[in-house]
Amino acid sequence: MTSNLEFDCEGTVVVGSGVSTRDRVTMVLALASKDSKPEYFNLPGHIFPLKYREGGVLKRAGHTEASVDLAVLAGPDPVAVLCEIVDDDGSMVGLPKLREFAQAEKLKIISTADLIRYRRKRERLVELAAAALIPTMWGPFKAYCYRSLLDGIEHTAMVKGEISDDQDILVRVHSECLTGNVFGSARCDCGNQLALAMKQIE
Repeated sequence: MTSNLEFDCEGTVVVGSGVSTRDRVTMVLALASKDSKPEYFNLPGHIFPLKYREGGVLKRAGHTEASVDLAVLAGPDPVAVLCEIVDDDGSMVGLPKLREFAQAEKLKIISTADLIRYRRKRERLVELAAAALIPTMWGPFKAYCYRSLLDGIEHTAMVKGEISDDQDILVRVHSECLTGNVFGSARCDCGNQLALAMKQIE
């Protein structure tokens, strides 16, 4: 996975070469400031802004998205700085040494997968687009159309009766199959599976 590099830049506020840690911190603070203007920066430079993909780690499981998502969860402005930790020989440190470093510095380590699970569990990712009562050969069902807030794809839930938290619900997750469900293709049993599920639910 490649980073979505926008450009490299240097701040006119930086005094010096821009290479030192002090110069880079000054530059990062200027980039993060809401008061900064384009004329405050020169191109090229030693800081590399990256473009965040809307939707964060739920759309792209990258370091850029994970960093901004964490900043949003923390509360301040959605601005983050990525910095790779390197070994004495200049190579990127692997997870075992990262754990040692984190323990020594009293830091926490999380993975992008952890962040994805957290967001999926706590965020509302769909919205109700439409609902209608549909008479079928198996009886009347209530159809609910939900639209994904991430990609706009719509999913339909066919519901029979009342749903409550204190009872087990018979559920069938059915993948869309135009040829099998609509045209009754003999090359798959998708239509038969759907019919059997609807009959059992009814």
